[in-house]
Amino acid sequence: MKNKFNLYFYGGIILIAVMMIVSINSGFIKIPFTEVIDTLLGRGTEDNAITIFDFRMPRITMAVLVGMGIAVSGAILQGISRNPLADPGILGINSGAGLAVVMYMFFLQGTTFLANGLLSTFIMPLIALFGAFVSAFLIYILAWKKGSTSPTRMLLVGIGINAAFGAIMIVFQLKMEPLDFTKALVWLSGTIWATNWTFVWALLPWLVILIPLAVYRSRILDIMTLSEPSAISVGVHINRERRNFLVLAVALAGACVAVGGGITFLGLIAPHIARKLVGASHKKVLPLSAVLGGLILLTADTIGRVVLEPMELPVGIVVAIIGAPYFVYLLVKS
Repeated sequence: MKNKFNLYFYGGIILIAVMMIVSINSGFIKIPFTEVIDTLLGRGTEDNAITIFDFRMPRITMAVLVGMGIAVSGAILQGISRNPLADPGILGINSGAGLAVVMYMFFLQGTTFLANGLLSTFIMPLIALFGAFVSAFLIYILAWKKGSTSPTRMLLVGIGINAAFGAIMIVFQLKMEPLDFTKALVWLSGTIWATNWTFVWALLPWLVILIPLAVYRSRILDIMTLSEPSAISVGVHINRERRNFLVLAVALAGACVAVGGGITFLGLIAPHIARKLVGASHKKVLPLSAVLGGLILLTADTIGRVVLEPMELPVGIVVAIIGAPYFVYLLVKS
């Protein structure tokens, strides 16, 4: 099984590297493969270097990072809810971030204090992250009953929160100015808008800290997938650990959604494929989910950039086209 995991894990990393080369050469400005290699080795022209390093590489790197974070978040949520249909988008975490962003655009974006300076660059990701945590807090509180939170209640409450927040978002969007409405619609569709190195370095610490932490605590997550009496019998504090893992999942999803928009189904697809390939152990599922998530989102972003060239299709729509039928398949199968 270990050799099988290594095959899929390192094979996925190689595929990501290949896909990055393909993505660099995709877009309105075509760069021959040989010139891409020369530029990466420091021998390219100045124009190619600007195109690759200042415009395409930040977006490619961001797509991989966002895909990794959302996929691991989905794997954690599926573990603590004991349900393969759990996903940050389905549970309402994305809609919480989206509602916060829409409300920010509606009430505050035109103010002088928020429209100028460095604060204007980072305020929307922070607002989105805050909205994701508010959504998770409401899910946890409303799912609490008789001193505990059951996985089924969390899933059902999350679906309800998702529907409620989605309806409120529509109300605010209908009252927006046309330009703000378009911005909100593009963000909610899932578009990697934060495409510069500043945002890459801002997102990277979240993943470098939280993904290894999740893998380190994967044994507890394995135990939590068992029945509650079995988990309690080996000394696991169910409610405390469920709360801790929920915070971990929301932090990952919120940080990634903040710069990648409302990307749904990715947190559903990647962990499910990982379990099919290497089994149920989260020590293997979490890192493989990260690799698969990065690969899927990078591929979807590349497709979105070339399928309607020179127009771009939001990556969230491409993932949804793939993920929605897969979700229906899992729903029918379950």
